Amino acid sequence: MSEIRNDQSAAAGESPLETNIVEALKTVYDPEIPVNIYDLGLIYRFDIAEDGIVNLEMTLTAPGCPVAETFPGIVEQTVASVEGVSEAHVELVWDPPWTMEMMTEEAKLELGLM
Repeated sequence: MSEIRNDQSAAAGESPLETNIVEALKTVYDPEIPVNIYDLGLIYRFDIAEDGIVNLEMTLTAPGCPVAETFPGIVEQTVASVEGVSEAHVELVWDPPWTMEMMTEEAKLELGLM
């Protein structure tokens, strides 16, 4: 299982499939902030079962986000398209609440926050 918390680093021993999933997640951009969802810190964790099923926990920048109903499906489709993934399932969570501290340094630089 890959734990993605504040520092956005994947668990030690990252597999090629984990790397490919992270790269796929970096192609999905928040509709309101011009940064990908991985670097924004919206992906809290994901795990990969032996049969290639990926379960992700993610959040949004705010509970009232206008894409709350459709965005998890976009993330599921993106991850499911990675070679070696048989299915992807996203659970939208609100705990802990997202804060700007969850962004990577790269994202903060891109947004002029550093």
